[in-house]
Amino acid sequence: MNSARMALHAVRLLAARGSLTVTELARELAVAPSTAHRVLTNCVAAGFARQDHAGGPYRPGKAMHELTLSVTSPVTLREAGAAALADLRDRTGLTASLLVLEGRRARFVQSLEGTGPRRAAARLGRVLPAHCTSGGKAMLAFHPPGDLARRYPGRRLERLTDRSLTCWDDLLRELAQVRARGWAVSLGECDRAVTGLGAPILLGSGEPVAALALAASAAHVGTRAEIAPYVEPLLHAANTVQTQLRGGIPVQPSA
Repeated sequence: MNSARMALHAVRLLAARGSLTVTELARELAVAPSTAHRVLTNCVAAGFARQDHAGGPYRPGKAMHELTLSVTSPVTLREAGAAALADLRDRTGLTASLLVLEGRRARFVQSLEGTGPRRAAARLGRVLPAHCTSGGKAMLAFHPPGDLARRYPGRRLERLTDRSLTCWDDLLRELAQVRARGWAVSLGECDRAVTGLGAPILLGSGEPVAALALAASAAHVGTRAEIAPYVEPLLHAANTVQTQLRGGIPVQPSA
């Protein structure tokens, strides 16, 4: 079996099982563990697999999720996200972004700078600790506890500002609140000058595939009363993307 066929077989196993170890793949392919490790490393490099921590199992990567969406959905995540971002930016005047999880970090894959005086700068391409961003917390909240434990095997949380969550129990309590209300907030946790609001975009399985987020100047948006007007437009935009990805069937975040 050549390397391309082994990689395709690994991707099929990941899709079917949800996780895969080097030992399991070596047995399936009847090859040495070193060869299986090389195959999975190539899958990670191509985005079809991810490993949340060294020595842990491999799981489906962002490219696999996007491929699934492109095959089963009338629109892609990026297409639906682009339209929703533009509408959300125009409705709120704030900076609107689309984020995806990469292990313990959140990557801004699309970002449109706002048009109003309360906006924050766009963050296209930036990668930040997920627990410090509203979009990252919105996605983490809808992952099962076992997945969180695998992403944070040492339960150590990076600090970016004096407002960043660094206590594991505090993070779990906040994620429970996010699940209950369907949206997350970051009050200067990655940048003291920025307030963020995030809502998850969920697959039919309930797994978060991405998140939409709004970013505002903390000097203008920071209190509960100042945040409140932006929650409904954010949730509406996230639900619009979910609806499009599922072929017109609305999905609502639930605990």
